[in-house]
Amino acid sequence: MDAPSSTPSRQGSPEVTVVLADDHLVVRAGMRLLLAQDPAFRIVAESATVPDTLDAVREHRPRVLVLDLTMAGQSSLPMIPALLTASPGTRILVLTMQEDPAFTREALRTGAAGYLLKEAAAEELLAAAHQVADGATYVQPVLGARLAVETPGPAHQERVPVLGARSAAVTPGPADQEPLTVREAEVLSLLALGHTNQEIAQRLYVSVRTVETHRSRIRDKLGKDTRAELIAAARERGLVA
Repeated sequence: MDAPSSTPSRQGSPEVTVVLADDHLVVRAGMRLLLAQDPAFRIVAESATVPDTLDAVREHRPRVLVLDLTMAGQSSLPMIPALLTASPGTRILVLTMQEDPAFTREALRTGAAGYLLKEAAAEELLAAAHQVADGATYVQPVLGARLAVETPGPAHQERVPVLGARSAAVTPGPADQEPLTVREAEVLSLLALGHTNQEIAQRLYVSVRTVETHRSRIRDKLGKDTRAELIAAARERGLVA
């Protein structure tokens, strides 16, 4: 079986071949322009439907497939195993507007190597593409926080997420501490990773004042405020490694 296609780049390293799969032309155009800025990537095909994506992957065997979860009214989530069967060396980076952790969990369970929201910064998309191309897994930090706090129930493995579903789970800590909300857990994880209030506000699309309010509530609930204390608290809850 042939390996995913690649050709020498201008720097002498193999180019990472990419297929873009999204049913919105403007989204594909934006991704195309972004990836074109990095000589490591070469786009070999684009598709706007699930069947066309499967055909493109079979034909081009890209190293990276940037995949939207819904195209032309059809979910691509159930097709992830078939895509990987068609090209086992392809790494799938989901790029979507679906922020429910159930979608993230299901995509990773079925074989995706990365999961990123379309609201992510351009630099993060490039970083995620490089990471999955190199064989690692990438999950957007805010989604990683939600995955950590929204533990699936026993029936999860048999459940395929429903589009539009949302969760209001909280993350427990020690018995003597009030649990954090999902948003507070997101803020805590980002603080523990070293992000400033302004950076967190930009990532979560909220105001700096809102981040400050969440941080104040975290401090009141946990009794911790220094970065070292926040890192320890985030690790205690499984929000960061």
